[in-house]
Amino acid sequence: MITRIATRAGVIVAAIVLWWLVADVVFAANPVVSKMGPVSTFTGLVRLLGEATFLDAIAVSLYRLLAGLGLGVLIGIPLGALFGSRGIVEQATDPIVQLLRMTSPLAWAPLALVLLGTGSASVIALISLAAVWPIVLGVSAGVRALDPGFAAVARSLGATRWETARSTTIPALAPPVTGAIRVALGISWVVLVPAEMLGVTNGLGYAVLNSRDNVDYSALAATMLAIGLLGFLLDRVFRGLHNLVLSRTGRQHS
Repeated sequence: MITRIATRAGVIVAAIVLWWLVADVVFAANPVVSKMGPVSTFTGLVRLLGEATFLDAIAVSLYRLLAGLGLGVLIGIPLGALFGSRGIVEQATDPIVQLLRMTSPLAWAPLALVLLGTGSASVIALISLAAVWPIVLGVSAGVRALDPGFAAVARSLGATRWETARSTTIPALAPPVTGAIRVALGISWVVLVPAEMLGVTNGLGYAVLNSRDNVDYSALAATMLAIGLLGFLLDRVFRGLHNLVLSRTGRQHS
């Protein structure tokens, strides 16, 4: 444990040193890169965190992310369950599903802007498009992997449909569902920032553009760092949730 922490700390320190060498030594004469070194970036981040507008941008982005992810979950879980339990439906719709899945969510941006306008609605729609397919595929695979023998045993013991689902189906599906949601979260976070550059006037994506337009490159680097750190923290939260589900379902099946 201590060795792992020390190794990770060493890698982080080495990355910061390399960052400093590139920005403050190799490109010291570059008017853009020299303002995006670690000292300028961390100073800019502290400054931004003291501004209400930046905190509002974080809050707005998190709202859009969770709303889009939630919509993707509401659509993706039923679709995944349908595809996983009805093989003929999955086979019939597979070409269309693969076509839609392989289309970048940002390719839908012009249509989203036309139908929903410039605002949170279009951003949330794009995020939901990014989130839905990992969830559909994860849930579908989880349903196909279910052992029908567990449900049969439960029913033979007199369990009702709900009791069977609660004791066998839901615990078996919880790990692939939470794993799929974690994957969807990562994709959604990546899509969020460019989606917020499409006409909206708040959020972290807009903050990136605003820093560039104001020629405030330390703020630009600080915003990029904040985006990365927030994404890391969100993934850690969902990773913890997924591990909790794994441990609990493991105890239930042990």
